[in-house]
Amino acid sequence: MEGRFQRIFLIALTVFLAQGALAQDEQESDGQTVLDAVINPDIEPRNIDEDLIDSENFEAGIFAGVMSVEDFGSNNVFGVRLAYHVTEDLFLELASGQTSTTETSYETLSGGSPLLTDAQRTLTYYNVSLGWNLLPGEVYLGKYAFNTSYYIIGGAGNTMFADNEYFTYNFGGGFRMALTDWVAFRLDFRNHLFTHNILGDDKSIQNLETHLGLSLFF
Repeated sequence: MEGRFQRIFLIALTVFLAQGALAQDEQESDGQTVLDAVINPDIEPRNIDEDLIDSENFEAGIFAGVMSVEDFGSNNVFGVRLAYHVTEDLFLELASGQTSTTETSYETLSGGSPLLTDAQRTLTYYNVSLGWNLLPGEVYLGKYAFNTSYYIIGGAGNTMFADNEYFTYNFGGGFRMALTDWVAFRLDFRNHLFTHNILGDDKSIQNLETHLGLSLFF
C-alpha cells in the first residue's frame, strides 16, 4: 500500500514539474517575440547603387570674378585651375589668372603721359598652392542635399606685369559645394602679395581677388 502511494506521488510530481517547465518555455517564447518586435522592427533596407559613389581625385575648373590690383583699379579676372586631392583633407592646386588693369590715380589726375602701354597693363599670374578642407557638411535646398566644405589655401608663384616678373605669395579661403558626384561650385577669396618698382621705389602691394567657378572631377 505504501509503495502504491509512493508511485502515485512520483507520477504527480513529474506531471507538475513538466507543466512548470512548459509554462516557463511559453513565457520565454512570448518574451522573445516581444523583444524581437522592439529591437528588430520590420523595415525594408534601401537599395543603394554603389556605382554612383565615385572617388575621383583630380579637379579641373574655370573661374571668373574681380581682382583689385593696388594703385591700378579693380577689374574683371578670368582663370583656370587644376587640383589633385591627396587626401580627403589636403589638396594641391595649380592656378593661373589674368586681368587688365586701368590707369593709376596719378595718371588720371596729372594728365601726363601714361606710365604703361595697353599691353603692359595686362597682369597674369600663376601659382602652386596647398589647400586644407575644413568643416565638411551639407547644404539643403528643398528636398536635395549637397556636400560642402570650407577650405583655406596658400602658396607661391609668379606675377607678370609691366614687362616684369614678380615672385608672389598668395593666401585665402573658399567654399566648395558638390552639385553632383563630378561637378562642384566654388567661391574663392585670395590675396596676392608682391613687390614692384613701377612707380619708382620698391613697393609691397596686396591685390585682393574674389571669384566664382565651376570644377569637374575626374
